[in-house]
Order: sequence, then structure tokens, then C-alpha cells
Amino acid sequence: MTLNALDHSHAPGMDQLALSPVPLVPEMRLFLAEDAIVLWARLEAAAGVPLPAPYWASAWVGGQALARYVLDHPESVAGRSVLDLASGSGIVAIAAAMAGATDVTATEIDPNAIVAIRANAEANSVTVTPLEEDVLDGDGRGADVVLAGDVLYDESVADRVRPFLLRAAQRGALVLLGDPDRGHLPAVALDLMASYTAQGVGTPEDSLLRQTNVFTLRPRSAARE
Repeated sequence: MTLNALDHSHAPGMDQLALSPVPLVPEMRLFLAEDAIVLWARLEAAAGVPLPAPYWASAWVGGQALARYVLDHPESVAGRSVLDLASGSGIVAIAAAMAGATDVTATEIDPNAIVAIRANAEANSVTVTPLEEDVLDGDGRGADVVLAGDVLYDESVADRVRPFLLRAAQRGALVLLGDPDRGHLPAVALDLMASYTAQGVGTPEDSLLRQTNVFTLRPRSAARE
């Protein structure tokens, strides 16, 4: 089964995706690319214009860790509304739905990611609501829980994500962050919740990573900033 069968308008290159197991989350299968760089080149060639990197075609290690944590600690999301920031493949949102969240919104700005999230949620028999919107100027749209898996991958992105996560925590949301420490974590306000072995479970470009962590973000007053 390939993703182009679900959305012919995005068919070019999508036939490179296969329903695959996820190392840290064996309960789940996702449509993933064997080589995301090749997929990116094919999508751009088909579109004739530059496209954002297909982050949705890989199971990033920080997202895998956060999904694993949510499934191991369902009480963190069960019976609660969840917003999954920059959802990518939808791995974390799907884990939240599997763990009993009442409703799960998966935000993305890439329309191809929206297609992938829908397909992956369907493949795992859960309900997730994709939202194609940049939500970073807000505070999590009132969700009880805000999940962020491997979203601090670039300094310019992290500069917008960190204040968003802090605003969500300040209004009372539980904020959980999965990150293998790409160098952009907040300097304060983090409590370590879990650590996982990262070697061999992420993308080829992450082959040097040894560990990935899950943190909760404390409100500023609790962090004594």
C-alpha cells in the first residue's frame, strides 16, 4: 500500500513511501520514505518549484521518543485534548490518540504533511484532526496537552517554538517535548521525564545520536527565571 493511492493529486514521488514499522514504537506503522532526500528531489521535479523538506516522510528520533513516552504513560493524555505541534508524519498525534486522548489536533504548514498525517492515522485506526496552519504566535489553542516531537531542529525555528511552548505552559497546558538535543533546547524550565537509546532508530543523518529525551516544560514562575 502506498500513499499515492490515497491522494492522486500528490502522486509524484509518493509511491516511494511504504507502510513501515517504527523502531521505538512497534505498535505503530507509518508511511515512510526509504530515502527522504530522493523523495524530496522527485517531488520538486514534479512540482517544478522548490518545496519544503519532506520531514513527514521520516520518523524523527525525538518524535519516536515522545510517542513512546505517551504510550507508556497514557495518563498524560487520556481523556484530554491534545495539540501536536509540527506533527510531520503524525507519529506523536497518533500515539496520543492510541493512548486515549479525547481529541487530537496535528498542526503542520506543509500540505503534503497533512496528507501523510491523514494516511498514517487511517493506517493505525485512530482519529486525528490535521490542521494546516502556523500556530506559533498563539499558545496552543486551548489544548490541555501540547506535544512537540523533534521540533527544535533549526535555530530560526527554535526561536519561534520556544516562546510558543512557554506560553502554552504559562496558561496551564502540560507541555511535553521530545528532543535528542540538537543544540536548541531552552536553557531553563525543563524537567527530564524519560531517556531512550537513539542509536539506529532514527534517520541516516541522525546516525551519530546516542540518546533522545522527553522533557516537560515548567511555567516561567516555577522555573524561577
